[in-house]
Amino acid sequence: MTVRQKIFVCMGLLLTIGVIHAITNQMYMDHLFDQFRDEQIGTSYMNAPHGEQIEILKTYIKVKTKPMGIGSGIFFVVLGLGFSLWISGVLTIPLRKLVAAIERVAEGDLDVKVPVQTKDEYGKVIQTFNDMTLRLREAEDARRRLVADVAHELRTPLSIMQLKLENAQHAGQQVPPEMLLQLHDEVIRLSLLVEDLHVLSLAEAGRLSMDLKPLDLTTHLERMVEDVKYEAEEKGLDVRLNSKTSPVKVMADARRIAQVFINLLTNAIRYTPAGGKISVEIEDQVVDRGSIYARVSVTDTGIGIPEEDVAHLFDRFYRVEEARSRHTGGTGLGLSIAHHFVKAHGGFIRVQSKPNEGTTFTVYLPSCN
Repeated sequence: MTVRQKIFVCMGLLLTIGVIHAITNQMYMDHLFDQFRDEQIGTSYMNAPHGEQIEILKTYIKVKTKPMGIGSGIFFVVLGLGFSLWISGVLTIPLRKLVAAIERVAEGDLDVKVPVQTKDEYGKVIQTFNDMTLRLREAEDARRRLVADVAHELRTPLSIMQLKLENAQHAGQQVPPEMLLQLHDEVIRLSLLVEDLHVLSLAEAGRLSMDLKPLDLTTHLERMVEDVKYEAEEKGLDVRLNSKTSPVKVMADARRIAQVFINLLTNAIRYTPAGGKISVEIEDQVVDRGSIYARVSVTDTGIGIPEEDVAHLFDRFYRVEEARSRHTGGTGLGLSIAHHFVKAHGGFIRVQSKPNEGTTFTVYLPSCN
């Protein structure tokens, strides 16, 4: 029941009590007149002047109604005070609790949770406040993890560069070309990390610039598969593209979409042992969630991903332990960037995987065919 409905019901009860009181008063007055007729109207009353008769009636009525008047006054005063107290409780007690919680949040305490005791507007506001503080806690945890992850990722190449430069300095020798190449590799790694973080921050904030144009996804994927084929064949992998319909048209930023599928293809190559297969399948006019999509599946026969890790694949810097360590390459941001790029196009990504059986990444992009 809403606050407005509660007040309306309470006012209805007050009006009902008032009507009952008026009816009761009327009935009591009728009774008093009947009683006055039986007790007071006699020879002496009838012989009294008209003005004295009225005074006798007035005195009788006043005496009889005085206790009832006092009782009614006390009753309505108590009723009014009780109603005022109830209204103030309905209107102000939840607000006081909410204001106290807001003050704690303003002081930096994000672990505040206000009990939801009603289902009215205040209950909804309190529930919304609790949801907001939960999201704030999650955002703060994500921020702390991001800072820790960035610090960790930056520390590794910087430590390598510092160690090599210090060794060269202590040796008192000129820096050999081999060391310069290694230092250059670390600088490139740092540059890629910074660029990926910049792009990811723009995507998460919804400020990513997009050059959306009609794109033939089939032709685009053919070029990308051709680009990675040499790397796959060098590792002894078979990469194939299967298209059930051609062309498949989507509204997309060709550069951003290329980055999505190159990331998925290179991941498939990286984590598929020699002799494995990687297949890319394109379908058009796929209905999902009430909308029509072009669907692209990238399936490998690689090492797979444990079930508990699948839900975190698109988190920043998340890597499945051991096999997918930072030493295998990448910044740990590729899948997170791919997820946000696809989301920016109005699509989404799904993952299916089993350890030692392979992985399938399925990308859904709004179709414009």
